[in-house]
Amino acid sequence: MTDNVGAPGTNLSRRQFMKATGTAGVLGLAGCTAPMNREGEPRGATGTAAQQSGGSLPGAGKPQVVDVTEQNNQVTLRSVTSRLPVHPGDAMGGPVELPRVWAWQADDREPSVPGPIIRTTEGEDMEVTLDNTDADMPHTVHFHGVRKTWENDGVPTTTGITVQPGEKHTYRIPANVPGTHLYHCHYQTHRHIDMGMYGIFRVDPEGYEPADQELFMTVKDWDSRLNRQMAGEDVSYSPRNRQPDVFTINGRSAPRTLHPEDGSPVLVSEGDTVRIHYANNGYMNHPIHTHNHRFRVVEKDGSRIPEAAQYEEDILDLAPAERKTIEFEADADPGIYLMHCHKVSHAMNGNAYPGGMVGGIVYESAMDSDIFAQLMEYAGYEG
Repeated sequence: MTDNVGAPGTNLSRRQFMKATGTAGVLGLAGCTAPMNREGEPRGATGTAAQQSGGSLPGAGKPQVVDVTEQNNQVTLRSVTSRLPVHPGDAMGGPVELPRVWAWQADDREPSVPGPIIRTTEGEDMEVTLDNTDADMPHTVHFHGVRKTWENDGVPTTTGITVQPGEKHTYRIPANVPGTHLYHCHYQTHRHIDMGMYGIFRVDPEGYEPADQELFMTVKDWDSRLNRQMAGEDVSYSPRNRQPDVFTINGRSAPRTLHPEDGSPVLVSEGDTVRIHYANNGYMNHPIHTHNHRFRVVEKDGSRIPEAAQYEEDILDLAPAERKTIEFEADADPGIYLMHCHKVSHAMNGNAYPGGMVGGIVYESAMDSDIFAQLMEYAGYEG
């Protein structure tokens, strides 16, 4: 597990975060004890008994960045049957959990939903091996954006290639279209994406200069009836009649989205240039609103937007499978600001508001405040 905190790509370490929040820890600042779950166990820390209780399946983590160029341009993906602790605490309509998902695992890393962020550089072609030897169902991997040969498209009905249980298959994916793309299973796509088999694929152009904060966000709407049905619950589900009731950013709903280790808060210092690569792996549009920060859309679906065509805005509408990269300066009054879907029903956990697809921009100088300590208690962070 990486020692970094915040959204995937953040350079801030856990030690730096603790220093920013004060030596007593954020909960100590508010004079609070560690919050407990309904079973009387401490809630919130990644990998604790609180998350492991209630089922034998492992909990899927948040996505990590996998730099494939550092691995001789090779990566192995596996599907791991897991559960998704969307928000394991009691605050704000919790706990919320999807009892069964199919997480992607890259090499020996932690399985995650969304899957790992596969990152490479233009011209560094990859070999992606789908290891299905321990699976109990067929899978494939389809990569959006880049131009590849027919047999590497990952669609079983048009290529004739399905990776059956007990098999392995290697896809050769050229990094010939720079930008932010997607990948997902294309076997029974309507079900496998909704079970968690999706992720971000990033190709940096030659000579790419990263921002001070270079982050990745995937939004997703879920109809939990499918996940509950796959877990054995007697519930009716039809992909023709989806009724989404869980809304996530990088696999978590608020307030868990603000958890520095398990969630994806945007942690910034004053003056940072912030670049966020957004992807929508759900089946609905999501208009993401940033509080007190106007941004420019600098990329769309792998294409750079000319500077003359860029303008400042504060709503980012994302269609299904769409990718957009935004950029802004952390030059607001230092504080804590929301980033959320403006379909208000998507910013809820069940009937509780706020929740769901709500994240936040947090300035380092605000991390030692009492209000941030309260938010960390809601998120289940123990300091």
